Amino acid sequence: MKNNFDNLYEKLGGTYREENGHLIPNVTLPEQTDYQIGKYGRMHLDYIKNHRRGRYTSLLTEGKLNARLHDIDLEAKEMLESIIPLLAAERGIGENLKARDMLRWIAEMNNIKASAEEIVLKEVIYK
Repeated sequence: MKNNFDNLYEKLGGTYREENGHLIPNVTLPEQTDYQIGKYGRMHLDYIKNHRRGRYTSLLTEGKLNARLHDIDLEAKEMLESIIPLLAAERGIGENLKARDMLRWIAEMNNIKASAEEIVLKEVIYK
């Protein structure tokens, strides 16, 4: 049983296939990239699935979700790589401390990494 919507669908180039006596529209999602998604891409995916459903659905249906998550992952990693040395220099954590007191250097670097990650989460992942 066709209605005006079906006619419009056909006018726009839509086609059907018959399954068990029912006409099913031939609709497929566009091809997506197949990048490996790292920690930050997965965090962003979780965030948009739970808090930005419209953005998630748009990216998914346009076939751009995987590429966007890959870009987010790269952006977050690059930002971390640039922030960590700046924070270490700002706090005076360098090779001298590493040579004198390795455990303190590790503790300080872990603090710096955690601080840098907070910035990345706020600026890249949860926006």
